[in-house]
Amino acid sequence: MTKTEPTQLSADAWDELHFPRPTEQEFDRVVERAISRRGFLGGVLAFGSGAAAMGAGLLNSTSAQAQQAAGQRGRFAFKPIPIATDGTVHVPEGYDWQVLVRWGDPLFSAAKGDFDATPAGSAAMSDKVFGENTDGMEFFTVGARQVIAVNHEYTNPKTNLPAAQEGVPASAEDVRKLQNLQGVTVMEVREGGKGWEVVVDSPLNRRITHNTPMEIRGPAAGHPLLQTAADPTGTRSLGTVNNCGSGKTPWGTYLTCEENFNGYFGATGELPSDEAIAEGYKRYGIGADGWGYDYHKWDARFDVTQNPNEPHRVGYVVEIDPAQPEAAPVKHTALGRIKHENAEVVVAPDGRVVVYMGDDERGEYLYKWVSRDIYVPGGDTSTLLEEGTLFVARFNDDLSGEWLALTPETTGMDAAQIAIFTRMAASKVNATTMDRPEWVATNPVRAEAYCSLTNNKNRGLKPNAGGDATPVGGPNPREANRYGQIVRWRPLGDDHAAQGFTWDLYVMAGNPDVHAGTPYAGSANINSGNLFNSPDGMALDSTGLVWIQTDGEDDNEGDFAGHGNNQMLAGDPVSGEIHRFLTGPKGCEITGLCWSADLRTMFVGVQHPDAPFPDGEGKLPRSSIVAIKRTDNALIG
Repeated sequence: MTKTEPTQLSADAWDELHFPRPTEQEFDRVVERAISRRGFLGGVLAFGSGAAAMGAGLLNSTSAQAQQAAGQRGRFAFKPIPIATDGTVHVPEGYDWQVLVRWGDPLFSAAKGDFDATPAGSAAMSDKVFGENTDGMEFFTVGARQVIAVNHEYTNPKTNLPAAQEGVPASAEDVRKLQNLQGVTVMEVREGGKGWEVVVDSPLNRRITHNTPMEIRGPAAGHPLLQTAADPTGTRSLGTVNNCGSGKTPWGTYLTCEENFNGYFGATGELPSDEAIAEGYKRYGIGADGWGYDYHKWDARFDVTQNPNEPHRVGYVVEIDPAQPEAAPVKHTALGRIKHENAEVVVAPDGRVVVYMGDDERGEYLYKWVSRDIYVPGGDTSTLLEEGTLFVARFNDDLSGEWLALTPETTGMDAAQIAIFTRMAASKVNATTMDRPEWVATNPVRAEAYCSLTNNKNRGLKPNAGGDATPVGGPNPREANRYGQIVRWRPLGDDHAAQGFTWDLYVMAGNPDVHAGTPYAGSANINSGNLFNSPDGMALDSTGLVWIQTDGEDDNEGDFAGHGNNQMLAGDPVSGEIHRFLTGPKGCEITGLCWSADLRTMFVGVQHPDAPFPDGEGKLPRSSIVAIKRTDNALIG
C-alpha cells in the first residue's frame, strides 16, 4: 500500500486510517431501508415531487409580507454565474471584489515586508501577521471602529518550513511558528477611497494562537481530567486549536470553535493505560502520531505520554471579547467537547440563549444548548454559556424530532463527564447519527434553522467511532453519501428553546446529469445550472436568503462533472431556488461569511487555494478574505 503523507489527508481520513471502523452489521436491514428510500424521499424533501414545502403560509404575517414583496421584485439581485475551473474569484455582473487581507499581511508595523523577505515569513513575526487558512468570521462595531474576528484553522508545514525539511519541524522554533499562524485574528478594518483595508497597529488588533492564556469555565473546570502539571487547578490553559466555524453573541463577543484537535497530539512513549482516558482517546481519535505537525516532539504539552490530560482541555467553544484586547479568552465546557464546527446563537422568545452546534465527523451528532437564565441587553451575561442544559437531536422518520437532554439522569454520567466526553453521552441516549453536521444557521425572519450535512461515504456501511450504527434514513437518506444535503427544522411554537421540532430537507446536492432517476441526482431544486457538492459554511442574511459555501470535490469529473471549483450559492427558503453567486480559485474551500454594519459589503473567506491566488503566477497561494460590493453600492445582505 502506498503511504500517504499525514498532512495530505483530510481529518476524517486520518481518523479512519488510525482508528478503522468495522463494517456495519445487519446489512440486510440497511439494504431493505434503502430499497424503500424513493417513497421516503418524497416526504422529506421540501422541494420536489409529492413534497409539501415549508412555505410562506407558515410565516408570521410580517415575514410573509416581506417574502411576498421580495418575490414581486425578484428574490435574487444577481444573474447566476457558471462554474469555473481557473485560479481566481468570479462574481456576477454588477458586483466587484477586492482582497481585504491575505495570509502573512502585517497587523503591526514591525511585520511589514517580513513575508516577502523570508519565505512564508519568519518565526519571529508569525504572531504579528494575518494567519493562515482563514475560516469562520464575524463583523463587530466597537465604538466608532469596525472589527473582524476570523479563525485560522490549520497551517501547511511544507510551505512554512524550509524546503529541505519537507514539512517536518526540526526545532521548537519551527513548532512555535506553526502554532502562531493558527488560532484567531482580531483586526480593525476600514473602508476608504481605495476600498477596504486593515488598520495596521490598531489597538484592537490581536493574534490569539496555540499559546495564548485561556480561562476554563463550566462543569469541567477544575476536574481531575483537566488538571496538568503546568495547571494543577484545571482552570487555566494555553491556546485554542483547529479553529473552524464561528459564532456571535447578542452581547457582542466572538465564539471560535475547536474542531479537529486530536491531530495535534502524539506520544513519545506509551499511551495512557487508564481505562476512562483510553476510551476517550479512541472515541475522539487521539493516538501516538499526529497529523505530521510533530508538536509532541518539541512541545511537551502535546505529548500525551507526559501530559495525558491535555487533550481534555481542547474541543470547546471559546469566547473572545473583540473590544477588550487584554481579556483572556474563555473556554466554555458546558457547551460540550466535540469537534465543533460553528456555534449559532439565537435568543428564544422568553429570553433564554440557544446555541446550535454540529460535531463534524462522520456519524456524529447535532447539539443544542439552552441557558438557564435570560439575556437582558446591558445585563449580566456571565452565566448564559455556563448554566443551562445541553441537548442532542433525534430525527424521526415521520418528520418530527426531539432534543434529548444530556443530564446525569439520562446518561448516568456526572455533569463534568458529560462536558468532557460529550460524544459518549450522546450515544447513551440514542441520538441520530448524522452525515458530518457542519455549520448551523438560523433564519432571522422566521423560526427555523438549517444544518449542512456535508457528506458521509460511510453512511449505511460503517458505524461511527463509538460503534453507533449509521442507518440510511431520516435526514441522512442516501447510502455512501458523497454529495451532502442541508436539513432544516422548525421548533415547535416557533421557540428555539422547545424540545420538539418538525423537519425536512431543504436540498440534497447531487448530479442529475450523471445520476438521473436516482437519489444521487439530488433534490428537485438541483439542476445543471447550480450543481454543487459538500455544503459546509452557511449563513442567512437579513432578508432570509440562505448563503451556502462548499468544501468538496473540484476535479470536475465523473460523479462531480459540471461542479467546477468550490463556490458560494444563494438559496430562497420559500421557493427552493438556488443560484450560484461566487466561484473560488482551483483547490480552495469557500468558508466564512459576514457583512459590514451597513450591509453594503460582504466578506468571504478563501481557504487553501492550490492556484497562485491572489497574487498571480510565481507567487505562493495564500488564503485570503475578499470584500464584495455591488457596483451601485446598494445593499448586498
